[in-house]
Amino acid sequence: MSRLFSRFVLVFTAILALVYAYLAWRLAPGALARLALAAPFVLIWLVPVIYWVGEREKSSALDELLHFTAYLSMGWLNFALLLSLARDAVQIATPWDPGAPLVLGGSFVALAVGIAASLRGPHVRRVDVAIQDLDLSLEGLRIVQITDLHVGPTLGRRYVRRVVRLANQLSPDLVALTGDLVDGPVARLARHVAPLAGLAPAGRVFFVPGNHEYYSGAGPWLAHFRSLGFRVLLNAHETLTLRGARIVVGGVVDPAGAEPRPDLAAAPQEAAAFRLLLAHNPKLAPRAERAGFDLQLSGHTHAGQFFPWTLAVHLVHAPHVAGLSRSGRMQVYVSAGTGTWGPPVRFGSKPELTLIRLVRG
Repeated sequence: MSRLFSRFVLVFTAILALVYAYLAWRLAPGALARLALAAPFVLIWLVPVIYWVGEREKSSALDELLHFTAYLSMGWLNFALLLSLARDAVQIATPWDPGAPLVLGGSFVALAVGIAASLRGPHVRRVDVAIQDLDLSLEGLRIVQITDLHVGPTLGRRYVRRVVRLANQLSPDLVALTGDLVDGPVARLARHVAPLAGLAPAGRVFFVPGNHEYYSGAGPWLAHFRSLGFRVLLNAHETLTLRGARIVVGGVVDPAGAEPRPDLAAAPQEAAAFRLLLAHNPKLAPRAERAGFDLQLSGHTHAGQFFPWTLAVHLVHAPHVAGLSRSGRMQVYVSAGTGTWGPPVRFGSKPELTLIRLVRG
């Protein structure tokens, strides 16, 4: 019971109450309409209070259904609030009132468009990364990055099969899995991630955990991913010989679970032609550059996923928000994510399967 009066729950409840009061005033003219409007707010409130603060496991189909409906409600509320504020701005600037029906209709249309964009994914994004003094034999090396799938309440086996098929069609030299592949326990999601065992080339699929692996039970998941043939890197590295050149693939843990140590993953004693770091969180870039890596692959940001968070994400993660950027001499590529978290919505960003191709700088 004391958890219901924690600072987080009280603040979260107050924010939801204020938003509800505003939307009820602007969109719901009667008691029945206001009662109906309360339903998505209750669903949104339940998930963090029961599962995040209450620490209940997502162990049943009912738990998954609650998450799914709450996530849809979050997506709808985002657009309903934006369009209501836009309506107010129009009324202040002009004599025209767009009306509550237009706002409600527009919010559902925006939600439907965002869901369609999410389910159509991922699209293949091809990126050439110029590496200074790259060994000639590594020119054109192909790395497929898969990140932030978030297999769970809103994304399952069918989508994962599509990701694997697209990835294998790109004929990668190695595959980088940069965390947040799952949102839930092994017992419920093992069959949904099973297609990932078919990623090619076998033996050159590398994985580092993201924060959601730790939220979902890192120990069982790391063991399960190893059973699928992934080479799991936890502040560690492996050295490969590809096309006659030695390369170091390093990987670090996520700050949600332990201390990331790019210095331990860099293998400075190796006379390698190229050093690649897999790090879920892009904020590790300065430390990775100091450790001597040439390229860091990250995820985590989702590029904001949908408007207006596509703008707000820059306040938290700049300069490594999405796409290619630099940290000193090191290149950083941040994927917008191969799946979605929370609302299965993309609006202003696209889910991507990334093909990185190395070229000489």
